[in-house]
Amino acid sequence: MKDFQQVIADLTAEAAAFDGLVAELAEADWAKATPAPGWSVKHQVGHLAFIFKIAGLAAAEPAVFTAITSKIGPNGFEAAVNGALEEYIHDPAESVLTRWRAERDTGIKALAAVPADQVVPWLVNPLPPAVLACAGMMELFGHGQDIADALGVTREKTDRVANLVGFAVRTWNFGYQARNLPEPDVQFRFELTSPSGAQWAFGPAESEERITGDAWDFCLLVTRRRHRDDLDLTATGAEAGRWLDLAQAYRGPAGEGRRPGQFS
Repeated sequence: MKDFQQVIADLTAEAAAFDGLVAELAEADWAKATPAPGWSVKHQVGHLAFIFKIAGLAAAEPAVFTAITSKIGPNGFEAAVNGALEEYIHDPAESVLTRWRAERDTGIKALAAVPADQVVPWLVNPLPPAVLACAGMMELFGHGQDIADALGVTREKTDRVANLVGFAVRTWNFGYQARNLPEPDVQFRFELTSPSGAQWAFGPAESEERITGDAWDFCLLVTRRRHRDDLDLTATGAEAGRWLDLAQAYRGPAGEGRRPGQFS
């Protein structure tokens, strides 16, 4: 993983890029439906505001965060996150944008203040602050893609997705857990080409279970924003092929995902 301060710098840049998607939108555009069923652009921004709010709370006031989350438990967290949207979606767009920016800045500042060798309480296990920052980038990438799809715009591809790629490799088993499937006794090899053309590799070089292809497409896969059939990714080995159907870099229900050819 990168140096912690570089991870924070990447998270800050990703948050700014996300902000650029919505900063100049008219009020009516905030009501546009996104590919996430039932979610408008405003839902997406409100969700991220809340995620950064609780990440900042976990970093700055871990005892308070633990007291709150211990009452709902990991299985109820999805409902709690969705319920929190009620605090945002009925407000004017300008208010939601202001709240998003405030929660973003507070959350990143709190994470950056945690010593890199400490851990931050989170939903199931405590995490190093760099890993939690990478989880934040996963959230920004996925929800940013939903908004970009709703608005019909194309996002700039950058090598900052290295943080998400590394996080997805770290959480390779989340797709199995989400479906209550046994985890295979294999080690995957990931060989991916970054937006700049750099080659990124993870896992044992001798593994016969391999995923190769485009790193940006890999991020679209693990955030379930595109179907595997529409991505420049190749699986070698039966379990690797199965993994492409299950991959997700977040805990909880997999959701509906996306249909083949949905964005052609």
